[in-house]
Amino acid sequence: MQYNLLQKLHLPFTRKIVTSKICFREPEVPNRRGPPAEGNKNLLFVAKQQDGLNHGIIFHCLQIFSDAFNGTVTFLPLEENSEGKYQIKKCNIYQIQLTHIKDEEWSMSIIVSSSENWFSDGIAYPKLAWLGNELLSKLAKWSVEKKHSEFKSTLSLIPVTKYSKVYQELKEKYKEMVKVWPEVTDPEKFVYEDVAIAAYLLILWEEERKEKGLFKKQSFVDLGCGNGLLVHILSNEGHSGRGIDVRRRKIWDMYGSETHLEECTIMPGDSHLFPDIDWLIGNHSDELTPWIPVIAARSSYSCCYFVLPCCFFDFHGKYSRRQSKKTQYREYLDFVSQVGFVCGFHVEEDCLRIPSTKRVCLIGKNRTYPPAQCALIDKQITQYIHDHQTCTLVTHDRRAGFSHNDASDNVCKEAGTEFPGNETETAGRIWMPGFQPREKVEQVRNCAALPRDFVDDVVLNVANLLLNATQEKSCCDTHSASMNTWNQGKSLSLKEVAEHLNKETLKRLKSEYGGLQTLLKNSHQVFEVLNGRVHIRDWRKEKPSSKNKPEVKRHLSAEAFKTRLCWFFIHHPDGCSLPAESCPYAHGTEELRQSQIMKKKKHTQ
Repeated sequence: MQYNLLQKLHLPFTRKIVTSKICFREPEVPNRRGPPAEGNKNLLFVAKQQDGLNHGIIFHCLQIFSDAFNGTVTFLPLEENSEGKYQIKKCNIYQIQLTHIKDEEWSMSIIVSSSENWFSDGIAYPKLAWLGNELLSKLAKWSVEKKHSEFKSTLSLIPVTKYSKVYQELKEKYKEMVKVWPEVTDPEKFVYEDVAIAAYLLILWEEERKEKGLFKKQSFVDLGCGNGLLVHILSNEGHSGRGIDVRRRKIWDMYGSETHLEECTIMPGDSHLFPDIDWLIGNHSDELTPWIPVIAARSSYSCCYFVLPCCFFDFHGKYSRRQSKKTQYREYLDFVSQVGFVCGFHVEEDCLRIPSTKRVCLIGKNRTYPPAQCALIDKQITQYIHDHQTCTLVTHDRRAGFSHNDASDNVCKEAGTEFPGNETETAGRIWMPGFQPREKVEQVRNCAALPRDFVDDVVLNVANLLLNATQEKSCCDTHSASMNTWNQGKSLSLKEVAEHLNKETLKRLKSEYGGLQTLLKNSHQVFEVLNGRVHIRDWRKEKPSSKNKPEVKRHLSAEAFKTRLCWFFIHHPDGCSLPAESCPYAHGTEELRQSQIMKKKKHTQ
């Protein structure tokens, strides 16, 4: 919104904005009476929000004035009083100002009257830190970049104003989920991402009902639903549906009986069709992603789909790149789009507003053929899968050093019952016998399952490498030593660390996700990995736990206190940098406390 307005100020796209700052002074509010001068814009945005006390809806308005001549955009927040009239919230007036310094140097500033009286709720009223640290840097970047995106503009298929309104309502409604999130994943990312996806689908479906003259809200099935939050939100908002995933999650038990979630392995075939469902959803559905347009096409002529591709899978397994001129992400999106076209869908692409690098969705809601041609399209789909599988298998075999003839028997054995010319197809057929669904028990490959003695050995070797790198320097620099006798070690890049490890260790780490970096990050007590460099962690510099940390995490932190031995107390040549009473780890076995987890296990036995 602000970016588009600033474009009206004729920003110098070929020049540099060299400074960004936040200033505290009274913004000059433009004359609000009468029509705007030529080149200027006056806009009014309205948003509603639950007041938090269940007293009803509060309406927030934002009147925006852009002054092209003076290079300013002024934001006037308006609040509705008890008489239904709007008044300016003076403490929250702010202004974005673009100033020409000299030659090609420009300055962009945000001006507010005072930081003391500024009110922020994080929803309708932004935080000053966000305005100064986040918004300014992004505006400066967007204003000068000329990068041509290979993707559609954000939210191009739905009304943005409606989306913003619904998103804020859902965010307020479901924000408590962040505080009680029982999974190990980041609650803020996953909660607000699913809220944004739900808001998008609700608006998309509302527009579809208007377009097609429908009155009943659409039904849905979320294939590979994961934590099930998207299913929970859509169900709460009046859409009947369910989610299916190969593995049950802890959070499922929190939703209640109105949210229908099933633990089931989906094998693409005749037994997993949904003829009575309006929409199929694939939100980061991994190996099911290319199959969702196929399942939708074969479920019914009216079935639509929404997929948000993330990890790259084809019909048989991991997706193999074929075009070096495109990014891997763009190539994979084109592949999933092609699957939709082959299945007879008019495929549309849009970009979501979510905290993810993979935010392009593909939508198939209209068909390119009449109902009478369903059988013809079905044969077309079957042939396409067959051709794609054969091509994929041959590609893999060539990389492994085999010829096409070596693999031909396997292709026939796997595909012979599936494709045109074979009359043995049954009602319960599986469309791809070689399909590999996700394992029900997730394989742990984040270094957490590595033998303890192996991990301890790597940690000790890397720590000694960092400590010894500064030994000579610390001996020579007596002044520095007198100022700080605790050896903090030297920082090394991950590449430099890897060069000092033996081949067997590196080979073992390579089979784990993230390899050496993951192992060092898991060893949080000893190391800090920042921007690809490894440091010895200095606990004197660690900030105390935030008071705003969710209650669940604060409770876990308290339970873990002194339940593990201090690595520095045992291994560091200077011992621990903290006194025993301040260190969260035990300085000797006499300080060890039994963890609450172990107590619970003993109690249940």
